Amino acid sequence: MTDRRRFLKGSLLGVSASILGWGGKLAAGPMPRGAAGASHAAKASAARVVSTWDFGVAANQAAWAILGKGGHALDAVEAGAQVPESDLRNHSVGKGGYPDRDGHVTLDASIMDADGSCGAVAALEHIEHPISVARRVMERTPHVLLVGEGALQFALEQGFRKQDLLTPEAEQAWHEWLKTAKYQPSINSEVHDYGRTGLPGGAHNHDTIGMLAIDAHGRMSGACTTSGMAWKMRGRVGDSPIIGAGLYVDGEVGGATSTGVGEEVIRNAGSFLVVELMRQGRSPQEACKEAVMRIVKKRREASKTLQVGFLAMNRNGEVGAYAIQHGFTYAVCDAQKQDALIPSQSVYTTSYS
Repeated sequence: MTDRRRFLKGSLLGVSASILGWGGKLAAGPMPRGAAGASHAAKASAARVVSTWDFGVAANQAAWAILGKGGHALDAVEAGAQVPESDLRNHSVGKGGYPDRDGHVTLDASIMDADGSCGAVAALEHIEHPISVARRVMERTPHVLLVGEGALQFALEQGFRKQDLLTPEAEQAWHEWLKTAKYQPSINSEVHDYGRTGLPGGAHNHDTIGMLAIDAHGRMSGACTTSGMAWKMRGRVGDSPIIGAGLYVDGEVGGATSTGVGEEVIRNAGSFLVVELMRQGRSPQEACKEAVMRIVKKRREASKTLQVGFLAMNRNGEVGAYAIQHGFTYAVCDAQKQDALIPSQSVYTTSYS
């Protein structure tokens, strides 16, 4: 089936700018594809990709391999998201992810283009790259979200290979958890019994990589992928595959993504909120902070013991982030620097790492 996308029209703030020495802005609008005298190098310099957490550095570099050659932002974020999905050391995204309470590794992902095209999968088992299945949902179905067995059926029909995602290390960790586990839906129990110290959604238990990219032609796309929180209840789905919660992109404004405890993000349509605040004139940093403060205001006591972070980039390439707790980091990659890792500002400054 023909890719329907073909038929559609096609400063870092504060500490970020001072650390990296960047101007922090890209051109205000898309670069003309055939502008006379415009060199490929000049076009490539307009591109930028950002993503959540330290493992975003490697993901960004995979995305940059496409962006740096003038490739499409949508291809870049898919390629970037595939890196942590395949990393067996990463227990919160993809194939190396820790299972739910019943021992099943279930994956969630979403992808979105500048024109509003989007696709997602939730509670998907046996497929290594849910981000690529999400893109197929976007391009080859009239739907946005497929879940569970239906998502797996679709993936297999599309030629994806079925495999066992429960690695020996993840299975051993699950069996250790089972020794003291209480199978009941108590709040955040899947996090308290994670096997490592740290707060829900914190640096040792973050459950998502979110990625935003602008290509040399000014097109923006985003991706978000996760295996969810360890030991979650069977069937639990967080914010990552929910368009407007874990990810939202509007080519006229910018994009946003989130990380941390997905339930809190869903309650506030977090990424959509950040983009709408940017539409109203806030900088990415201001928009992320306002979205975080809305969660804190509504959930004053709960917010002291959990983490949520937002990352945003507007259509001019300005980047901002904000989190509830200290410890959230985000990676930035462009023509000047491909391995930058920036500490986010936060409401609370105590480190739980």
